[in-house]
Amino acid sequence: MVFRPIMTIRSPVILQVLPALTTGGLERGAIEIAAAITQAGGKAIVASKPGPLLVQLRHAGAMHVPLDLKSKSPFAVRRRARDLQKLIREQKVDLVHARSRIPAWSAWLACRREKIPFVTTWHGVHEAGWWGKKLYNSVLARGTRVIAISHYIAGRLSGQYGVEADRLRTIPRGADPLLFDPAVISGERIQKLAEAWAIPYGAHVILMPARLTAWKGQRVLVEALALLKQKVPEPWICVLAGPETDRKFAHSLGNRVKALGLEDHVRFVGTCQDMPAACALATVVVAPSLRPEPFGRTLVEAQMMGKPVIGTAQGAMMETVLPGQTGLVVPPNTPQALAEALAATLSMDDETRAYLAENARQHALQNYTIQQMQSATLGVYDELLGTHLRASFDGQTHDT
Repeated sequence: MVFRPIMTIRSPVILQVLPALTTGGLERGAIEIAAAITQAGGKAIVASKPGPLLVQLRHAGAMHVPLDLKSKSPFAVRRRARDLQKLIREQKVDLVHARSRIPAWSAWLACRREKIPFVTTWHGVHEAGWWGKKLYNSVLARGTRVIAISHYIAGRLSGQYGVEADRLRTIPRGADPLLFDPAVISGERIQKLAEAWAIPYGAHVILMPARLTAWKGQRVLVEALALLKQKVPEPWICVLAGPETDRKFAHSLGNRVKALGLEDHVRFVGTCQDMPAACALATVVVAPSLRPEPFGRTLVEAQMMGKPVIGTAQGAMMETVLPGQTGLVVPPNTPQALAEALAATLSMDDETRAYLAENARQHALQNYTIQQMQSATLGVYDELLGTHLRASFDGQTHDT
């Protein structure tokens, strides 16, 4: 397809489409890219339903267009495509970036009609057990450029959806090194969490930041804790930090904690609003996911805070965790192996712990910062538009 040329006398206009401005990784990514576009001198627009992150989007300097892009009805998809066409024309949009399947279908139709580039980011695993689901997913593989958030996802896009190398770009998600910096976390912030979570003085803290849902692996962790109780008698507390997205599962998990006699060792604390301080308080951060993670942001944040991590040996965790250097990986759904990894981590001497801390932070800073993700994404826009957003952004980043 031949795209209409961008006029060099004006700033590029980039439209991102997503279902709603809720508090997920997809939405945070959209805001981070909107901020980078604005910082580089472009105009950032996001079309979605409003949500809790609308204030942050506006703070990033982006324009928000309220648009319901969540309906799966084919008729609604076509109507939204026409709405997006109107928006593209009115705002002189040069490129559309889609991050979710239903909005992507409307955006794909609009971009074809308006002859402008269509970029997608594949955020999830998006399993497809039958041809209809694969067709539904396939819109995220139809971009002029297709961004995978890990090499694991890139392999799936290439192998299962036939995305060619010239269209495929691997751009990992990132953590903010200004927020996740051990040097800026005050003792007051750490103490505030320790008091709120009733952490005894001197106790090790095993932190699992994840919503309470079965596939994240909290049940495996609880079973491992029962084994750990026999291996490591010294005081330790496990903090499960995440919202209840599955009440039935959360209830059964609480019952299992009681049945195993772990009430004094486990804290259900809900959503944590200060994850840098939570990581600073932790001795080890775990993510015992039962299914492959497309990226695994929580373990990257923990490593950026210089904390050893334990993940499962599958998916993108095989990229983000360096076994023996920044943490450990264990087979999924294996409480015995997880208990042994926890025992080994809690029993480390100070020298080994310091070695892991330094390696973990350097690994995260070298490979997984928000700034790297922003810069690489702007580079994709530049490829298609012939602009210089990335150079402008990098120059400002270095200046600050």
